[in-house]
Amino acid sequence: MTHSAPMSPITEDDIAHFLANTPEFFERHAEVLASVQIASAHGQRAVSLQERQAEMLREKIKALEQRVMEMVRNSHDNEAIAAKVHAWGCELQRVQQPAALPQAVVRGIEQHFDVPQTAIRVWDVAHEYTEHDFAQDASEDVRAFASSLTMPFCGPNLGFEPTSWLPRVAVEEGDSLAAQSLALLPLREGPIDSATPAFGLLVLGSPDAQRFDATMGTEFLSRMAELASAALQRLK
Repeated sequence: MTHSAPMSPITEDDIAHFLANTPEFFERHAEVLASVQIASAHGQRAVSLQERQAEMLREKIKALEQRVMEMVRNSHDNEAIAAKVHAWGCELQRVQQPAALPQAVVRGIEQHFDVPQTAIRVWDVAHEYTEHDFAQDASEDVRAFASSLTMPFCGPNLGFEPTSWLPRVAVEEGDSLAAQSLALLPLREGPIDSATPAFGLLVLGSPDAQRFDATMGTEFLSRMAELASAALQRLK
């Protein structure tokens, strides 16, 4: 006499798999669908399966509406930033004297983008510009670091040498604040992500530690670096 192997108990996963793959079950047993009562997500009362499904759909629709509103807000913010980048780029095109370009880059960023601390250094400039402030204090380490960047660096101030170029922000009672977060933008011919050695570095700083966060998008910063680079090539 042979003994059959004991049957494994039916699990919730088995039931869920059966119902998901046998939609006609509820057509044959409509009374089961109508009689199922489950707890509501909005209280302790029991509701029908259909009502619970309707609640879930309303929640999904609400979540989608919130995502759409966030996308609209981001779109409006991006449009505003794009307009500022365009206005700043046009200002750089109108600068007639090459020696005035670095200050125009810095001033425009501070005014259009509310960046409180900005500095720039350009190296390997033509002889007539070597005595200007913007052509000073860029060590070989800084130049190598700038050339290693293929996208803007955003994050906390970890004591990078270029932060010494930044002005401190004046606060009440004569105190001043150093930059707590930074954006470092390499300046080079061509796209920012190319292998061409950098010929300068643009430094944006803020006493707000969250202003330039490591997780922020850098698309607009990259475009700004490329615009500044294109203008500053007149110094070479």
